[in-house]
Amino acid sequence: MTVYVSNAFSLQMVQDEDLQRVRFHATEGEDAPDLSGAVSCVGHADTAAVLGVECARINVTLIEGDRMWVAQLMGGRLPEGSTTLPEGFRFRWVLVEAK
Repeated sequence: MTVYVSNAFSLQMVQDEDLQRVRFHATEGEDAPDLSGAVSCVGHADTAAVLGVECARINVTLIEGDRMWVAQLMGGRLPEGSTTLPEGFRFRWVLVEAK
């Protein structure tokens, strides 16, 4: 089982035959989940900096047992060079699980 952190999710991250076994759970609150040990696939440098994770543009295919925390930025586009969330911005966390 691998845990990932991402700033986006694509159906290409799941094999066609596994689509029916993928579950999505939106979480409430702005606190980040425990991301220790998570593999970063955050491909946007400023978002990675704000999240405190490595910027890594990697291809991911979720397999059974994998989980992905998706940090959905709410509030607009991050200003270039951001290292913290500007006022009025927040992350909505969505957990994607491959069952």
